[in-house]
Amino acid sequence: MLFWWPLLVLSIAFAICRFLLLLIPPNVPSIEVDASDVLEDGSQTKENGYIYIPSKGKQAQKDKVQCYEPATMKYLGFYPAVTSEEVKVHVAQARKAQKTWANSSFKQRRQFLRILLKYIIEHQALICEVSSRDTGKTMVDASLGEIMTTCEKITWLLAEGERWLKPEFRSSGRSMLHKRGKVEFHPIGVIGAIISWNYPFHNIFNPMLAAVFSGNAVVIKVSEHSSWSGCFYFRIIQVALVAVGAPENLVHVITGFGETGQALVSSVDKIIFVGSPAVGRMIMQKASETLIPVTLELGGKDAFIVCEDADVPHVVQIAVRGALQSSGQNCAGAERFYVHRDIYPTFVAQIVKLVKSVTVGPPSGGKYDMGAICMQEHADKLQSLVNDALEKGAEIVGRGSFGNLGEDAVDQFFPPTVIVNANHTMKLMQEEAFGPIIPIMKFDTDEEVIKLANDSNYGLGCAVFSNNRKRAVDIASQIHCGVVAINDFASNYMCQSLPFGGVKHSGFGRFAGVEGLRACCLVKSVVEDRWWPYIRTKIPKPIQYPISENGFEFQESLVEALYSLNVWDRLRALVGVLKMISEQNSTSQTDKRS
Repeated sequence: MLFWWPLLVLSIAFAICRFLLLLIPPNVPSIEVDASDVLEDGSQTKENGYIYIPSKGKQAQKDKVQCYEPATMKYLGFYPAVTSEEVKVHVAQARKAQKTWANSSFKQRRQFLRILLKYIIEHQALICEVSSRDTGKTMVDASLGEIMTTCEKITWLLAEGERWLKPEFRSSGRSMLHKRGKVEFHPIGVIGAIISWNYPFHNIFNPMLAAVFSGNAVVIKVSEHSSWSGCFYFRIIQVALVAVGAPENLVHVITGFGETGQALVSSVDKIIFVGSPAVGRMIMQKASETLIPVTLELGGKDAFIVCEDADVPHVVQIAVRGALQSSGQNCAGAERFYVHRDIYPTFVAQIVKLVKSVTVGPPSGGKYDMGAICMQEHADKLQSLVNDALEKGAEIVGRGSFGNLGEDAVDQFFPPTVIVNANHTMKLMQEEAFGPIIPIMKFDTDEEVIKLANDSNYGLGCAVFSNNRKRAVDIASQIHCGVVAINDFASNYMCQSLPFGGVKHSGFGRFAGVEGLRACCLVKSVVEDRWWPYIRTKIPKPIQYPISENGFEFQESLVEALYSLNVWDRLRALVGVLKMISEQNSTSQTDKRS
């Protein structure tokens, strides 16, 4: 008993010291980022801040990326469309910087993350306002989708990143007991990322954080629909890198169109792409020319399943948030709703009531629940999907309302829409809508809803609601997708220790978690002698060149000695192996004497 008391006292003292250390704030410098040109100061009028009218169809001007607020069409400026030759220069500069950064310490990398985290927390309103102006989303949705997810990723990397990038020792197997096996994780080099516009802040920081923390450089091609915000967010990264003494040109953000993206794929050591399946195929084809690894996140058509024993009022709130995620910012969210027949009328009535309370309007124009749609002409596509469903027997039972859009309002808004009597013949249940539409379909059995959920080209995620947790887990386990939430929706992405990605037309490869972090690495397996120099690998005499007559017999016995399922057979074979080695050694010694 006396032996345990000192150990207990030391353990308590250690725990107290750890707790006290947590109370001491880390020494993290503040950084200043020039935001004078992105702030709304109220000085812009109709005379000095004109309304931008983009050309219909494809961009006519390919040398410039024109930027404007989708909610107001107010002109924001332009950025150059980087040419193929200029892309090569960016990548070459990044490659040179990476050679230095690859030797940086994890302490330096963590300080870079802490500086970013501190800036983000202290400038949440600024970051959200820039995202809101460039994509049309509300401040609340910007906070949920941009700030929280990014802070969570930084926090996870600070806590666990180094652990998962250190060498990992593995078992060496029966035949290599005298060896030690390990896996090392080295930087790939220059990682390229082509990102979408729906989360301009997080979509830049997500690949950048993993790439830089694992010792890489990164060149990010931002969407032509969110270049204005992307270039401002790049300033934050640049200033933070300077603050930790990182080499110049380690991170690049470039603007442009398809040509710029294709050139990036041809120049880097790995490509990460977030976008549509059609462009994803083009990325893969281009990447095949240089045989670089590819990670594709190509959207989804997530199933939202509500069983008859679910808590309907609770589920309705989550359902509307899932469908209208990012204020209808065309964020891939819940797009197919399957509700059990027994609660179908109740569920529809409650979700219609909630949706009718949702107001749509310019984020800067008042307190609205939803903002504008970012992409030009996307509202036309959404209406086309709705019209197709109506022609095939669906019915609109509820829509949100428009706020004061003003006299200069343009067709960049789409009200949240609830549709019943949906079925799988409708495009709305098959094609990715990327908008605030809630199509609801009845089901009777678990087997039926599993079949319906799997009847899709996409396989990103799903959500299953039931008060019987075992039942919900059983349903979810049979749905072919990469992300599952039980009695919730999209909570996986806030768990940054988990990988994120899909299957089928939703792509492959993973962001986040250990899998996403190590995907930024050259994974190298290493084998070395465990007790060097005392025990070394020596080829047995029977199979040394020239191979003896009983060489194959020796191999047969060796295999049986190592892998036979019966212990006695293994021992018998081991005796045979030792006997043959002994006989071979005796023969060799006799030959030497003669």
